[in-house]
Amino acid sequence: MAFCSFFSQKNSEVDGSVNKIDQKARKVVKNALFHDEKYKKGIDELGKMLYNKSNSIRQEGFMPRFFVRNDQIADGIVTVMGDDAHHISRSLRMAAGEQITVCDADGREYDCVLTDFLPDRVRASVCESRVCLAEPPFFAHLFQALPKGDKLDFIIQKAVECGVSRITTFESERCVVRLKDVSGEQKKRERRERIALEAAKQSGRGRLPDVMPTIRYDAAIEAATQCELALFCYEGAETKPLGSVLNAWQSEHPGQAAPKSISIVIGSEGGFSPREVEQARAKGMIPVGLGRRILRTETAASFVLACLVCRFELTV
Repeated sequence: MAFCSFFSQKNSEVDGSVNKIDQKARKVVKNALFHDEKYKKGIDELGKMLYNKSNSIRQEGFMPRFFVRNDQIADGIVTVMGDDAHHISRSLRMAAGEQITVCDADGREYDCVLTDFLPDRVRASVCESRVCLAEPPFFAHLFQALPKGDKLDFIIQKAVECGVSRITTFESERCVVRLKDVSGEQKKRERRERIALEAAKQSGRGRLPDVMPTIRYDAAIEAATQCELALFCYEGAETKPLGSVLNAWQSEHPGQAAPKSISIVIGSEGGFSPREVEQARAKGMIPVGLGRRILRTETAASFVLACLVCRFELTV
């Protein structure tokens, strides 16, 4: 089993064990508050016991994962800075000699041992490096029309878990949400980047997906057509089933395991206007149907990514 996949599985087991401990602690505290005095005795000792138990479980099976720029790795030493350095030293309270996993921008992961703790950075010595096997064999670029409310948070999180490489949001004719001011957009982008970062850590990704600024529909279609396989997801008429499109691509490229790059264009709650559909067709995009059921905008991206992973990754 691949190293990163092993620790992803261990993380799930650890989180489940800690959650059970947390549930037990809440039940005991509830009894202490609403029942007689005998439950209140020893609450402090119980709390300490549960805290130490959860820590021991995490230390046994959990290796934290961090993403760094390539220039932060030199001569066998990794330098972790900023919020991640603070998280290692203050939140996780790790010490010299403990292990972390670090990933660079090229999809390589490094097993490291912490060595030095400085006020603004943490250093670790590289023990081993390898290509991360958690990355899909294709570069998937998701173009997502702006949805209402906090749906985009969910879309980003699940798309990262399903293997997306880059996410670009765009404004289309039927979007309720509009791109208003640059300052507000910058704050939103920073939030989206944090969501992508946490999802990449949780899912054991070897590369941190890019979260791009919001653009207009015309620019999104122009960029999407630069990919080797350009999928325009549409629930209207005159579309080709996604499965048949993938079959056709494989028939046309018998010696290639997967497209080098795939673009996925998803509309907002109101879908696309007829003008936008014709514009995509004129640019050479393939209007694809996603089955007999109408998917919500917040589930369409992860559905398509899962289909791509099943076709091009899970069969290898």
